[in-house]
Amino acid sequence: MNKFTLSVAGFLIATLSAGSVYALDSKSVAAVNGKKITQKQYRAHLKQLQARNPQGKQAPVNRQMILDELINREVLLQQAKKQKLHKDKKIAALLEQQKNNLLIQALIARSPAAKPVKEKELKAFYDKNIAGADPKEYKARQIQVKDEAKAKELIKKLNDGANFEEVAKEESIGSSAKEGGDLGWFVSEAMPAPFAKAIKKQKQGTHSQKPVKTQFGYHIIKLEESRKRQLRDFDEVKSQIQQLIQTQRLKEYVIKLRNKAKIEVK
Repeated sequence: MNKFTLSVAGFLIATLSAGSVYALDSKSVAAVNGKKITQKQYRAHLKQLQARNPQGKQAPVNRQMILDELINREVLLQQAKKQKLHKDKKIAALLEQQKNNLLIQALIARSPAAKPVKEKELKAFYDKNIAGADPKEYKARQIQVKDEAKAKELIKKLNDGANFEEVAKEESIGSSAKEGGDLGWFVSEAMPAPFAKAIKKQKQGTHSQKPVKTQFGYHIIKLEESRKRQLRDFDEVKSQIQQLIQTQRLKEYVIKLRNKAKIEVK
């Protein structure tokens, strides 16, 4: 490298350094075209990176990498504004939508749904819904029809020796019709209450002698097998129970707000 090149390089370094000193202050970490990137922005970006890293706050910090990312973002943002993309109608609408989403998320974070669920409440839910649940699971088939008269007619047909699977394929309107009404293994809580009540009383290898009415129509149920259900321990499902309770709280919060609101629908 000749003296001229060295002097030019020195001049550029001096100019860049002088520019940085001029633009920055104690609250800034960098500047792009005079626009400062603050210590607060740096810490916020670092926090986001740590939240995504499995090591969390223990993860090593690469300050230069973080600065480069912030500088790159600012360069791109300035260029976007220079091209007046923020005034584009479609982009403005998306920005408004994102702003509204953030506001809703902030509200939910401060709502009753976000409050920690007490251990006593978690245990009470477990005892009622899991420990006290039906100890069996079932494997069954069904024939689902629209009206009771049709269901009674098919029950008589089955009693006369008709094959349950074939009748299900021909007559059932349920989604399992193509499989001969096969519902596979299920827990009673997953079914509508009248269906669940009926399956508990059903004898293995038999079909319903009376149609079972639910909101989906009339059902003829054939119980093929039942077996003991493996219930999970409290500690295994504790976090899931918390999510369920908080989801229910959120639903109740939304319903409360809707009841107070004047809602008009066309």
